[in-house]
Amino acid sequence: MSENRLRRVVIAGGGTAGWMAAAAIARTMGRAVGLTLVESDAIGTIGVGESTIPPLVNYNRLLGINEADFMRATQATFKLGILFDNWKEPGHRYFHSFGITGKDHWSAGFQHFWLAAREKGLAASYDDYCLELVAALKGKFAHLPDDRMNYAYQLDSGLYAKFLRTMAEGDGAKRVEGKIAQVELDGETGDIAALVLESGERVEGDLFIDCTGFRAVLIEQALHAGFDDWTHWLPCDSAIAIQTASVAPAVPYTRAMAHDAGWQWRIPLQHRVGNGIVYCSRYLDHDTALERLLGNIEGETLVPPNKLRFVTGARRKQWHRNCVAIGLSGGFMEPLESTSIHLIQRAVLRLIRMMPLREISQRDVAEFNDQQFQDMEQIRDFLILHYKATDRRDSPFWRHCESMAIPDTLAQKMELFRETGRVFRRNDELFAENSWVQVMMGQGIEPRAWHPIAEKLRDEELAKLMTTIAENVSRTVDGLPAHADYVAQYCGIARAAAA
Repeated sequence: MSENRLRRVVIAGGGTAGWMAAAAIARTMGRAVGLTLVESDAIGTIGVGESTIPPLVNYNRLLGINEADFMRATQATFKLGILFDNWKEPGHRYFHSFGITGKDHWSAGFQHFWLAAREKGLAASYDDYCLELVAALKGKFAHLPDDRMNYAYQLDSGLYAKFLRTMAEGDGAKRVEGKIAQVELDGETGDIAALVLESGERVEGDLFIDCTGFRAVLIEQALHAGFDDWTHWLPCDSAIAIQTASVAPAVPYTRAMAHDAGWQWRIPLQHRVGNGIVYCSRYLDHDTALERLLGNIEGETLVPPNKLRFVTGARRKQWHRNCVAIGLSGGFMEPLESTSIHLIQRAVLRLIRMMPLREISQRDVAEFNDQQFQDMEQIRDFLILHYKATDRRDSPFWRHCESMAIPDTLAQKMELFRETGRVFRRNDELFAENSWVQVMMGQGIEPRAWHPIAEKLRDEELAKLMTTIAENVSRTVDGLPAHADYVAQYCGIARAAAA
């Protein structure tokens, strides 16, 4: 390490992961470190992950990004949640929203009061008590005072990377064009000393960030950090992505439509729609999957289909020696709950918090790895829930999911909810109680009991509570503009051209 001080950070690979890391480090660290990103225009990016979750709003704010400018540059729309079709059973649908349903009591979540009210015939649909959910299904959106509307974005990840590149280079990041031919290791320490490009140029560094995607050129090909395979719980291993022209106003939600060997996504942007099919190759071949995808899209196709193969899992050592894996090089979760970009964000911010001054602390490394792996385990459990808690038995794929063993952590959560209606959020996990309740009930898990605090209310009090919340939600949504109109006024492409 030069002068015993960490001065040179090198990012291998661009794309969303590389430029998210570069933009955040350059803006946060400034002149404290020299930052170089190596990428080749000849190497494409995966580009799955156009649908995001609310923490990205805070990430952009942290970097001082103007939201309207960002949305215009990435042709983004707003997102209030995900509509799940055919997951519990064919023909059934439910919505996982970003909002808070109803009003909690400190001793018990709203679901307990709703369950008690439903038993007495005093409750409407659980959906009616969530502002974001009702707004999404009615195609409405607006920013509300006090950030009362929880939202994320549906964006073009390639354009997002370009937007961040401009920002990072403006803050002093240096980009080097070229393919990595060799990862040069220090003969004494075993750390990475430099990246050798096909041109012969050497890019030396003190800390290296691997954003080379599934290839994991640094963390695996050079350092052999190892990988935990989770396909015995999440068996899908293939995807096909395609873009289509928009044929209708963009809705403020993503769709996840289950089929007999996986599922299909639909993500509406301002200028196009992102589509894709995720499937298990043991039960569905590529040609049939492509035919199925093309038979269930709207609008003219804009690009040829892009086929992906993947292994779901994570590295226990996402920081190994002087290399940190961020993005797909650190692990992969299928985009069912739109967590790909979030995992990049989480790793980038965590690394900045643990950025070494001099030598890399092995305690930092251990803590980083523990936190990263725990994040991914918790997301893994939430994804498995969608496949395990279902009444579908109509294909070999779904019968496999029904019979598979699941992690004890997930089994405990499911059975606790089934028996008591309770959900507990642990260790700063990503998905809060409301998310677990919406998805578990949406997938068909019905609690057998509720908290006795709900029995404290007289019937007329319980009825008034339910009615008041639902009416407030309905009144607020009625006053919102159409999502597509709001986007056009706030950050639309046509508005930018006119300006």
